[in-house]
Order: sequence, then C-alpha cells, then structure tokens
Amino acid sequence: MARSKHIISLHTLRTLHSYHTLAGMLFALVFCACGAEKNMKKGDAFYAIGEYFDAAAEYKKAYSRTPTKDKEKRAERAWKMAECYRPINYSAKAAGAYQNAIRYKYHDSLAIFYLAQMQQRQGDYKNATKNYDAFLQLAPKHTLAQNGKKGCELAPQWKAKPTLYTVKKEPILNSRRSDFSPVLYGDEWDQLYITSTRPQSSGNEVSGITGTKNGDIFVSKKDDKGKWGQPESIESELNTDYDEGACAFSPDGKTMYFTRCTFDADYPRFAEIFSSSRSDASWGSGQAVTLTKDTLSSYAHPAVSPDGRWLYFVSDMPGGLGGTDIWRIALSEHGLGGVENLGEPINSEGNEMFPTFRPNGDLYFSSDGHAGMGGLDLFCAQSDSAGHWSIENLRYPMNSSGDDFGMTFEGLHNRGFFCTNRGDARGWDHIMSFECPEILLTVKGWLYEKDGYELPEGLVYMVGNDGTYLKLSMRSDGSFTQEIKPNVDYVFLGTCKGYLNHKEELRIDTSSVSREYVLQFPLASINNPVLIRNVFYEFDSAALTESSTQALDSLVDLLNENPNVTIELASHCDYRGRDEYNMRLSQRRAESVVNYLIEHGIDSVRLTPIGYGESRPKIVTRKIAEQQPFLHEGDTLTEAFILAIEDEEKQEVCNALNRRTEFKVLRTTYGLFDVPQKKDEKAAKKEEEGSTEDTAPEESTDGI
Repeated sequence: MARSKHIISLHTLRTLHSYHTLAGMLFALVFCACGAEKNMKKGDAFYAIGEYFDAAAEYKKAYSRTPTKDKEKRAERAWKMAECYRPINYSAKAAGAYQNAIRYKYHDSLAIFYLAQMQQRQGDYKNATKNYDAFLQLAPKHTLAQNGKKGCELAPQWKAKPTLYTVKKEPILNSRRSDFSPVLYGDEWDQLYITSTRPQSSGNEVSGITGTKNGDIFVSKKDDKGKWGQPESIESELNTDYDEGACAFSPDGKTMYFTRCTFDADYPRFAEIFSSSRSDASWGSGQAVTLTKDTLSSYAHPAVSPDGRWLYFVSDMPGGLGGTDIWRIALSEHGLGGVENLGEPINSEGNEMFPTFRPNGDLYFSSDGHAGMGGLDLFCAQSDSAGHWSIENLRYPMNSSGDDFGMTFEGLHNRGFFCTNRGDARGWDHIMSFECPEILLTVKGWLYEKDGYELPEGLVYMVGNDGTYLKLSMRSDGSFTQEIKPNVDYVFLGTCKGYLNHKEELRIDTSSVSREYVLQFPLASINNPVLIRNVFYEFDSAALTESSTQALDSLVDLLNENPNVTIELASHCDYRGRDEYNMRLSQRRAESVVNYLIEHGIDSVRLTPIGYGESRPKIVTRKIAEQQPFLHEGDTLTEAFILAIEDEEKQEVCNALNRRTEFKVLRTTYGLFDVPQKKDEKAAKKEEEGSTEDTAPEESTDGI
C-alpha cells in the first residue's frame, strides 16, 4: 500500500512537472510572440522615417523571436530586415536576410532580384548570375535585372584587362567611419573637402539611419612639401548636429552648395540643398536653396557646371526615370530657372547619383541602373555639339563590386580622388586617389592691370575655328587654365569692366607630350593714365630709337583691338632743365609717338599728343611702393620731394619714374554714331605752328 502511494505520488509528481513545463513553454511562446510584435511595431516606426539601422535591429529581434514553423512571418520579417540592410550597404547581411525570405517562401519575387544584386556587390558573380536568371524567368523584360546580369558577365573581363587608371588608398584622409564625397578646392587645388562621420563630427547622437554619427564637412590642406594633412572640421557655423555633406563649389570659389538632412521624429527626413558664401576665409551658415515647390522629395548631391550656368543635383521627385535621377536648374543673376531632367542615356530605371564635372565639361556620375560591376559604378558622360550625351563605364580598377562614386579632379588633369566601400564589410566608404596618364595640352592665362594687380573679376572669351566658344572666369589670382586641342586656331579676348580689351592668338601642332602654354593679358585702364614701358628717344631729341618698336607696335595692336577708343598721348620729363625747354621737348616726343601710330594705320583723329614737361610729377602707386620701399602710396614726386631725399640713387629712381610716356583714354564711343571726334584745339594748333628746339641740353634723356 505504501508502495502504491509511493508510485502514485511519483506519478503525480511527474504529471505536475510535465504540466509546469508545458505551461512554461506556452508562457514563453506567448511572451516571445508579444515581444516580436512589439519589435515589429518599433521597426516599422523607424523604417517609416528612414532610420534603417535602428529598424533593422528591431526586425532582427522580431525574426529571432518568431517560431521557425511560422514561415509566413519569418519570411516577412527576413524581407523587412533585408530591406533595411540594403540601403545602408550591409550587403552580406542583406544577402543572408533575402535568402531567409526566399527559404520561407516570401511572396514577392523581388527578393530573388535583390539577392542577386547583393551577391553582385560582394563580387559573387556566379551566384548572382544564377539568381538574375531565376528572376528573369519570372520577369523577362526587367531592365535592371538584364543590366545586372550583363554586368556580372562583363566584370570578370574588365578585371582581366584593367584600364590605365591607377588607384591608391589614402590613409591620412580616412577614419574608422565613413569618409566620402571628396572635392578639391583652391587656386592650386591644395584643399580637399570631404564628408565624414568620424567621431569629431558635431553632436553626440548616433544616426538611426547608419548607426554612426551624422556627417560633417571636413577639410584637408597640403603642406609646403605637397603632403595632405589630417582632415579637420571647417571653421564655420555650417556644420550642425544635422547631417551635412556632399558639397560642391561655384567656378569662382565664392559659393558652396551642400546637402543637409534635418531631423524630425514624426516624419521622414528629406535631404535639401543649401548654399553658403565665403567671407573672410570662412563659410557662412548656409541658406536653403528652393529648387521646386515639392516638399515631399529629396534634393541632394549638388554640382555646378564649369561655366557656372547650371546647378546639377539628384532627386527622387516625380517625372524621373527611376529611383533617383540627375536633374539641373539654370543659375543666373536673376535667380533660378526651371528644373530639367537629364533623361536618357544618363538616367535609368535605377539610381543615378553624385554628379561632378571635369573642367573640360565631361560629366561624371555613379549609377546602379546601367550595366556595371556591382553597386554604384562610375560613368563618364560626354556631350556633343548638339547637346546629345554618350556614356561610358570607367571599368576596373576605378569600379569594383562595391559602391564607387564622388570623383573630383585636380584642375584639368585626369587625376584626383574618389570614394568607395570596396572591401569594407560594414559598407563604410573610404577615399582613394586616382590617376590616368594622358597627353594634356593646356593654356594658362593671366589677366591683370598694366603695371598693376590681377583682375579676378575679369573674363576671357575663348573662340576656336572648331566651333569653340567659351567664357572663362578668373581665379582669385587673376588666372585661368583651359584645355586646348592641336591644329585649332584660337583667339582669346581678355575683358574687364573699366579696362580696354586685350587679344591673344594661339595655334599649336599635334604633340606627343603634355604641355602648358602661357598667355598674358595686361589690360589698360580706361579711367587712369597707362604707362607705356620701353619707349626710348635719341639723346636730346624727339627721335624714337629702334628699341621702342616693340612697345609701340603693342600700342598699335591695342588700338586696333579697341577701335572705338580715342587717347591722349602724353610725354613727361623730370625737373632738371628749363621748364620751357622740357615742355617743348616733351611735346615733340609725344608727337613722335603719335606719328608712329599714324604711320602704322591708326586714324589721326583718335590721337591727341600732349607734352607736359615736368608739370605733372608721378604719383606713387601701391605697386611702385611695393617695388621701392622708401616710397609710399600717394607720394607725389615733386622737385622738393626728391631733393629732400639724401640718397642720390633714390633721387635718380624718382627722376626715372617722372620721365615717362603715357596714354589716357578720352572716349570709348568713337565711330559708334558716325560722328568723327575733333582733335583737341590746342594740340591741333601746335601741330600747325610747329615748334623749335631749345639749344639747352636736356639733363634727363633716359627712356621710359
């Protein structure tokens, strides 16, 4: 009996244990189911506002809490997880999640297509091709799948026969986070602006989109030895706690355009383009650029055309061909024009992003919609005279199975920087340098005031007999650099408001080596007297020496280039010698120059000779003060001023400055209204009466 009780008691204990175990399992299942649903709700909330990193973490928890027997939910949660990993470039994790979705029979066949894309991004072209084929059996006309498969076939061929490009890692420019969108800046391309999510970025928050800090704009500068320094945050209020990056500059370097993504906990984040002006060597805080009235689309990745006429950008606004397209909008003094989609062949059903220009007008961009090696590939688009674009994949090694984008060029050279996430399992981007050997013929021009400083506000017109017509803006040092072609006749016209024009011509033959040609554009002021250097006279005479020919021929060219100009031709002496004698001698010398100009085809009506003797001493300019430290800008070199200087050599410097031949523009409308200009009556009277030379020798006979 006791044994029976014992057996009964043991049986009861086992029964009770089984009951509690089952109850515990049921409780755990209920708890997991409830937890999974909460994770899904959180994940959906993050996904709705584009915070893919945070959403993926919640979907992953939900997936792990979902029983394997619940295939439908496992498939859905794997799909959502993959859809978060894909846009943040977690390609390996995305591929695994898509495979799980397919294994659990997810209803959308796009899972097969996206799996193929992720495998292609990892360089697994064999399996990617199999999945592209499987998807194309279901959707045979799917363009992106067709291009994906084609890219998988081409990539091994391109790797086997690389192009002439060489690429190199740049450790000094990179951090342990993402560094991307490099842009070279400065007259000597000695500054490199980059976007980075490195720990030094503003703010303390970690982005729910990427899992890193929000991006800021940093700048690296070259030292005297040509070495790049560690990137530092720009000295500006431009960087904020928000996401800034992907900047571009206007050709004159005075305006920066950049992308900013603001934060709103209740709504998706839409990227916007901002502009910032440069003042006192720093950038302003930035103002939003309103491209359209559409507030539900993103606008990002700005780029300015080399002529400064167009702002290119990327957007997902309605009217495009695919995910994101490249658009442009006209820039003018009167504001922005209407937006234009670049259309085919540049834009595709996929994503076109990160436009940038080489100064010769070639447009570079990245795309995952055209046939490529995987992810975003770099392409070059060239436009013909009719405005039609043709595109070319840059191939390997510029492209890889990962994302390759954001090129920037060192002036006209085919070298610079780009960024890529190749080889990074986390999908983070890093900056690399590139270079491609080529024969490059260029012209460098300098636009400046005669005997003065550079004129960065000027403009040079470049016309070639091959149809070339360009307006070349000046850099801050008054220079420009432009690519030229062999066997083309070029005319360059230097212009600036308040100055006469200056023309240069150039033609070069075919060359087997790169070469730079230099042109000078000294512009004569309309408002101030202009010194004519290297005009020499015989001793104690008004007769011109042969060494004056080059300077006077240049003056003839200047007057021919500016046919609507009339000038006063003035000759000056120093204080030595009698006043009357100096006045007559300077008048005859001015007339000698005018006669030379008339003999070389300049209408006499355009020329007025005046001899001022010593009556108008030279006023020291800033340029002269820099060359002669004992003088100061604004000093007037009168006889008393010069004699007060104890050093005889310095006195002679002042006398030489006073002995000069100048011209001054009188009118700029000669011949425009068919009304001939009358000569100065006094000058005309002197021409009629003539003059006699004083017998006293002139003590100052040096040339000007």
